[in-house]
Amino acid sequence: MIVKDEAANLPSCLASVREVVDEIVVLDTGSTDKTVAIAQQYGAQVYHFPWGNDFATARNEALKYVHGDWVLVLDADEVLVSEIIPYIKEVILGANNLVVNLLRYELGSDDAPYSEISRLFRRHPQLYFTHPYHASIDDSALELINQEPHWKIISIPLVAIRHTGYQPGVIAERQKFATAKALMESYLAIHPEDAYTQNKLGALYLQIGEHDRGIQLLQQALQAPNLQPSLVFEINYHLGNAYAKSRDTNQAAAYYQTALDQNVIPPIKLPVYHNLGILLLDGGDLETAKTAFEVVLKIDPNFAPGHYNLGATLKFMDDYEGAIACYRQAVNLQPDYPDAYQSLGVLLLLSGQIDASMQAFTQAIAIHQPHNPQEAKRLQQELASMGFVVGK
Repeated sequence: MIVKDEAANLPSCLASVREVVDEIVVLDTGSTDKTVAIAQQYGAQVYHFPWGNDFATARNEALKYVHGDWVLVLDADEVLVSEIIPYIKEVILGANNLVVNLLRYELGSDDAPYSEISRLFRRHPQLYFTHPYHASIDDSALELINQEPHWKIISIPLVAIRHTGYQPGVIAERQKFATAKALMESYLAIHPEDAYTQNKLGALYLQIGEHDRGIQLLQQALQAPNLQPSLVFEINYHLGNAYAKSRDTNQAAAYYQTALDQNVIPPIKLPVYHNLGILLLDGGDLETAKTAFEVVLKIDPNFAPGHYNLGATLKFMDDYEGAIACYRQAVNLQPDYPDAYQSLGVLLLLSGQIDASMQAFTQAIAIHQPHNPQEAKRLQQELASMGFVVGK
């Protein structure tokens, strides 16, 4: 792992692997807190390297100090899930296994909670990281397999890594976006045909509101030859999101469907089914939307937004009982979900369950109050106009 000022996160990360791995290599890139001391307490070999705005360079430097046959890469705000350990021990025995893609779960993500990342791989002189941001060994692995076709890339379709640092503050998020944008733009200026960077940068442009620029770059990425299914999936998913945002539902649905046609594991497809369901719901295709949300919940029964949107679909289908059950499940899974409480309150009120309805509205108002006081006030006023005093 490479780290900088990760004293808060490092103990849980290293505790998750300390009894599993043969060695821990930590490359510190300029910490001023207790990161180094904590790493040493967990038995890590700590090395130092000046940060040069290039994640690939730093990760390759860390690789120089590895002695094991296999390499597991973690970030400090990640932990290894204990249940995955037997599967890891099994796959590294495969004589031709070169890279093992691991499933990462993003705690706190309401959009794309799963990602598949090549974080477990055989230590091989021809495996190294590329790309200064979103660094990975994928390019070098594919090049090696082209030379030596006996090597295999495999996946473990169970959650292996939990990412706990998904929700930074707004300022930190803006700084992260600015750093990522600068690094990827610089790399793309030198490698203008690199579809991987075009995809990542195009998605970032969409995130920061540069809509046309993002679409242009993503469509350019789709023209690259010999794209891997996972990259085709990502590009089409991002384009689907872009056109959904601009209300071009036909284009969005087409890109979503192309994404779903790719050979990737079901958890990765979850956000596509979910966003397609929202698109269909907004367009009034309730039966198909219902089916999409049911697929989402088959993939992950604990995905609260899936229950919420299935509830919204059932509400429009006049199945109030089913919708109420979905909203209740959404708030059980995610107790800080104000929209689910609010929708639950509406249906309980329409169903004549006044006390339960007011309890739900009270919860919605309390959750809105610190972050969205205008909505809390609007909801209070609307209820007051109906003769209900809530949230005082």
